[in-house]
Amino acid sequence: MDGQMSTKWPIVKYEDGQLNHTDDEIVIEFPLTIHVNNDEFATMVCSPTHFDEMVIGFLASEGVIRTKDDVKSMNIDESKGFAYVDLHANQITSQQYYSKRFIGSCCGKSRQFYFHNDVRTAKTSTSTTTITAKQCLDLMRKMQQSSVIFQSTGGVHNAAICDSNGIIVDRSDIGRHNALDKLFGHCIINRIPVRDKVLVFSGRISSEVLTKAAKIGVGIVLSKSAPTDLAIKLAQDLNITAVGFIRGSSFNVYSHPNRIIEG
Repeated sequence: MDGQMSTKWPIVKYEDGQLNHTDDEIVIEFPLTIHVNNDEFATMVCSPTHFDEMVIGFLASEGVIRTKDDVKSMNIDESKGFAYVDLHANQITSQQYYSKRFIGSCCGKSRQFYFHNDVRTAKTSTSTTTITAKQCLDLMRKMQQSSVIFQSTGGVHNAAICDSNGIIVDRSDIGRHNALDKLFGHCIINRIPVRDKVLVFSGRISSEVLTKAAKIGVGIVLSKSAPTDLAIKLAQDLNITAVGFIRGSSFNVYSHPNRIIEG
């Protein structure tokens, strides 16, 4: 199934005052249950593509692994919807940390909103990368042009890891976090350094999306949509440049504007 993100479905369409029978392109929704060291860890509802990248990226973002070398073996049973991951370590961090929120002042900054594992895995950016305003617009345009599944279904989120010249890898998924995990997993598997890269995203910059970007390790996040106030506070705290409302020939820079230069 890996590779098929949509399917044809018979519908009745109302248009120009008439009802007509036709087919529509519908995104596929697929549950994948992840087992780690023989214990059920999580079930992810996702688009059925790039399972290996998504699992690796998800486990890395949860702090279960740091590199692909931490994984002893991984077997994905697409027919039954299971991913079996064996780690070299006999035990993973206590399961309680993957569902409980960590409440703490953290020097009065915004990280009291993190999940416990976010405190361990979110990185403060040390990126010195700068991009021009024109490059921001071009990267968003290139990502949208590459999003074939969104164009045919309107039912997925799109994300891409880029450098100043263009897209390095792009992924789509019904879940925005899944799309980001697939990017993260691709970079981990292929040992692609991300400190100097840019994350381009189709959806709203929420606090969870910003935290995920920090875990991936990028210093610049570009979005065609809006940020939330908590996402901006986290971006300020984590030294990440958050850019939103990239539409047409304009955008807004919400944090650390020094990385966006004229040109």
